[in-house]
Amino acid sequence: IGPMTRAIFLAAVASMFIVLQPTTRAEDQPYRVIDGWGPLPAGVTWGEVPAMTIDKEGRVLAFHRNEPNVIEFDASGKVLKTWGAGFVYPHGIRVDRNGFLWLTDARGQDGKGQQIFKYTREGKLLMTIGTAGKSGEEPDVFNGPTDVAVAPNGDIFISDGHVNSRIVKLSKDGKFIKAWGKKGSGPGEFNVPHSIFFDSRGRLLVGDRGNHRIQIFDQDGNFLEQWTQFGSPSGIFIAPDDTLYVVDYNDKKRVFVGSAKDGSIKYALHDLALAEGVAVDKQGSIYVGETVPGKTDTGMVTGHMVRKLVKN
Repeated sequence: IGPMTRAIFLAAVASMFIVLQPTTRAEDQPYRVIDGWGPLPAGVTWGEVPAMTIDKEGRVLAFHRNEPNVIEFDASGKVLKTWGAGFVYPHGIRVDRNGFLWLTDARGQDGKGQQIFKYTREGKLLMTIGTAGKSGEEPDVFNGPTDVAVAPNGDIFISDGHVNSRIVKLSKDGKFIKAWGKKGSGPGEFNVPHSIFFDSRGRLLVGDRGNHRIQIFDQDGNFLEQWTQFGSPSGIFIAPDDTLYVVDYNDKKRVFVGSAKDGSIKYALHDLALAEGVAVDKQGSIYVGETVPGKTDTGMVTGHMVRKLVKN
């Protein structure tokens, strides 16, 4: 059999042995919400919060759909800085291993948007990827870029997924290397690749939200395996020890805590948030960004905001 067929077969076999944790009962929730965390300064109001990230100093950053677009907090919830304007549709935010900040603008309008930006932590623009305001599927033209992951060697991986259905790989200086994927449900095909993250082995995990799965690839785009136990993954964060955090507000409406090594689930947190973005600090506290107003099973009202979940 060929390499792709072998990979699919092995992934199917492996998935049979993944042991899933039953949904955590409300009375056994290992996390709790910190009420009132992160009050905003006067004159600033939350928009939808599709993405969160955290830097080495433990500063928490939220990218939201209101100006100023970036809000930075310390762990206590104190706002340290607000900045950013002019984004059409704020979507992804990541801090790479060198401390640089990556933001994606997932729509085009009036000659702006459909771009990926690299900043210093002081907010100085260093690199722009994509053609402003132009939508398409070309090496330097995107349509709905959702997230960014930077490999240890500096290669840049972009999930171009709210309209397109591909992963784009570029060199550290932004030169196009390759792209893979198309609309579909087979291995290496996508339906809204929404979030991407590297594990400790350098494998790229892609939250294929519309297909209700995480697909895993090597850095050349070769399909390795897939996991279907995380609902419709909207946000992914992987800690250095390969603890995997996945948020899903569409399907199972859970915050999952598990392992990027084997896809097992330790906790399936509910009644705490309807989240899309997620970041985790060194203490294991989870920060989630909400986009869709609603209610949890216990009636807690959720909406446009950030919540901090801490271990009991």
